[in-house]
Amino acid sequence: MPRELPDPASLRRQLRTLRAELPGHTLRAHSEQAARRVVDSRSFRAARTLAAYVADRGEIDPLLVILAAWERGKQVYLPVLSPNGDRRLWFARYRPGAPMRLNRYGIPEPVWGRHDLIRPQALDLILLPLVAFDRHGHRLGMGGGWYDRSLAFRRHRRHWHRPRLAGLAHDFQFVPELPHQPWDVDLDEAFTENRHLQFTREHDQR
Repeated sequence: MPRELPDPASLRRQLRTLRAELPGHTLRAHSEQAARRVVDSRSFRAARTLAAYVADRGEIDPLLVILAAWERGKQVYLPVLSPNGDRRLWFARYRPGAPMRLNRYGIPEPVWGRHDLIRPQALDLILLPLVAFDRHGHRLGMGGGWYDRSLAFRRHRRHWHRPRLAGLAHDFQFVPELPHQPWDVDLDEAFTENRHLQFTREHDQR
């Protein structure tokens, strides 16, 4: 019999609630442990430009990764809403002490000018928040499709996989299998407080 896949809306509600209810000390410990795994990874060491995000409501906080990147002279970017109004993400340079402002969804973004923005194709590594991920590298996000639209070019590349896409999550956000749509963009790897998982283009975990 075919495996019954979880309902994305129900799973999203369940895992967002679990994530938001984490005690602060647990969230900090998970974030620190996941960050150590990222910084020790080949993907981080090889990246000259990387993007992270501002953590919200129990998401794994990539701040320690950002600090490590600055210490090593890497360029760090954060996602910003496209100035073209096309529901895609661009990425703005993020420097120590950079002023921030809230976008229309209440998410902090660096205060940017057009010369500060790059497209995702220019990045070596993107750290992505997520609600759930599975053994194939499928990712369940918040439901807005911003990352999938912004990274759609990755689905059409067979040999050049830049930028590398790495999800950050708590271990409890792993599920065996998620529904997958043709427009979904898969992860190359995922980091939790306990594991570093890597995925092939054929969706087999190695």
